Amino acid sequence: MRQHQGRICAIAYGYLGDQDEASDLAQEIFVRIYQRLDTCQDPEKFQSWLTRIARNACIDHLRRMKARPPRQDIPADEMHNLAGSMGDPEQDWVSNNRKKLVFRALQELSEINREIILLKDIQELSLEEVAELLDVPVGTVKSRSSRARIELARVISGFGFGPDGDLNAGVAS
Repeated sequence: MRQHQGRICAIAYGYLGDQDEASDLAQEIFVRIYQRLDTCQDPEKFQSWLTRIARNACIDHLRRMKARPPRQDIPADEMHNLAGSMGDPEQDWVSNNRKKLVFRALQELSEINREIILLKDIQELSLEEVAELLDVPVGTVKSRSSRARIELARVISGFGFGPDGDLNAGVAS
């Protein structure tokens, strides 16, 4: 569990955009994983199997949320560290701002493009694993990946930046 906790939390955060909600869902995901551990036949495909369970749990959660929307909107631009570090504070600040920017931009992407970026680029799954997970041909994953990166770049370049290079708070959420 400890070995895969960061990956599962990152997947959940990528889909949900809220750290607390992602942490809660990650616990549910680990329960599902434990209950279905005997269904993973090939140890070499464990990461893909794990990601599939996490992805499906996130999609199920989002469907439930659409059926019962929250009373108030949850700010999608809140970014909490997924893991602490003891490095250089300036480097940490730059790294955290980059993560915040990427995750904020991900919330602006179409659903399929966000999913492609999360699985292929952030979770570093192979083209074949993503194709299998999404049940589409590898060529489709390649073309969608290219379009998703273009859309991500367009969204990021559309964000306004302050004089210190920090993301302006006034950008539409």
